[in-house]
Amino acid sequence: MEPLLLFPDPAPPELAQALDLGGYPWKPVGDESAVDRQEPPDGWAGAIVCADRNPEAAFAVCRAVRKRDIPVEPLLLLVSGAQLGDLELRDDLFDDFMLAP
Repeated sequence: MEPLLLFPDPAPPELAQALDLGGYPWKPVGDESAVDRQEPPDGWAGAIVCADRNPEAAFAVCRAVRKRDIPVEPLLLLVSGAQLGDLELRDDLFDDFMLAP
């Protein structure tokens, strides 16, 4: 099974624990340039991007994931409640979102 792309690096401990308990392989990336550089040979199974702590870097990773020849899908975006208004103009960058924590 291909790993999930996870931003940021290091991964939030609660998210890493939930993925480990669910049996999902994952690999953290630190920025948008690492999306291609750290991609496994069989590609990414999907992506989880946490935007609650560093939203600009998170949206840059989302753009890097979406602008590829074959976009990574699905992409789940984790945001805080205060960021909900920011999603309206960026709805093409993710498939679904979830409130963090």
